[in-house]
Amino acid sequence: MAEDFKALMGELLQDTYSAETQLLDALPEMADAASSPALRTAFEEHLAATERQIERLERIAGMLGIDPDDEDCEAMEGLIAEAEEIVDDHEEGPIRDAALIAAAQKVEHYEIAAYGTLAAMAKAAGMTDAADLFAQSLKEEKDADERLSSVAEEEVNPAALRAAAANDPGAQKRGSAA
Repeated sequence: MAEDFKALMGELLQDTYSAETQLLDALPEMADAASSPALRTAFEEHLAATERQIERLERIAGMLGIDPDDEDCEAMEGLIAEAEEIVDDHEEGPIRDAALIAAAQKVEHYEIAAYGTLAAMAKAAGMTDAADLFAQSLKEEKDADERLSSVAEEEVNPAALRAAAANDPGAQKRGSAA
């Protein structure tokens, strides 16, 4: 494996490790801010997956001979700040839950991109053990994204629409006129 490629992979792993450790702190706050029990459970389940993903990243960092905790993921800082802003800007209830799901799915898609890239790089480098570990995390991120979509479609979005209509009685008349 070329040294430059290994260095790049290491940097991306460190960035992902930073993202996951930041998320480890943010998920309990997101769970506390959720009013939907299903959404709260989804956040709590993803917290457990995040802990496993951090352990995998530490194992792979050992394979690469690097310190995983040597980068700051500015993208995740921004995504978490956005989620915190949502909590501050919306009252507890289904509309905040819908906004939390939107913020959480942005996080999931960032993580999907990170693990997909790392898995492909490890595979190209012939590091099958690392590629398999990255692929496990990638699957968990995709599963979390699907779970959030399901909670949104089946529960949160319909409840948010009902709440919005209750707050704007004219909305039902305008909606039925269309």
